[in-house]
Amino acid sequence: MLQHWHEGVPDDRLAHLVKDATRSFLRSLQTRLARHDVQLGHWTFLRILWEKDGLTQAELSAEAGVMAPTTAIALKAMEELGYVLRKQRPDNRKSIYVFLTPAGKRLKAKLVPLAEEVNALAIRSLTDAHISIVRRSLLKIIDNLASDECIQDDPKRTGAAQSSARP
Repeated sequence: MLQHWHEGVPDDRLAHLVKDATRSFLRSLQTRLARHDVQLGHWTFLRILWEKDGLTQAELSAEAGVMAPTTAIALKAMEELGYVLRKQRPDNRKSIYVFLTPAGKRLKAKLVPLAEEVNALAIRSLTDAHISIVRRSLLKIIDNLASDECIQDDPKRTGAAQSSARP
């Protein structure tokens, strides 16, 4: 498929490989979701709501890692499709809560197997040992980058690092 990765840039940065692997996963999932008239952009929100129904719109944005306007646009479309309802609670008129409709809940039985199929295809020629190594490695990469993000976000640390770097 991407012979380029095997021959042209065999030692390219991991970030590029992870990005292209992610793109491949998403394209494969998108193709399957489209058969059920579900957009890839709705998948993340559905997945979160299947686990934690009734989140506020702000909480859903945070969980999905997207900006509030992106969430609002997706939820509007999902509401029009009959997958979610957005409403305020009497005890909290400030926040908008998002709830799956029965149709949104039923999608789980149809869509989760599609994601499982994509994952199975991705690892089909890997041994259990290789899969374990990939998982541990990716989790460690995520941990390392999350730690770096915390350091970069800490003004004391970045300020100290900048001032100590000066002559």
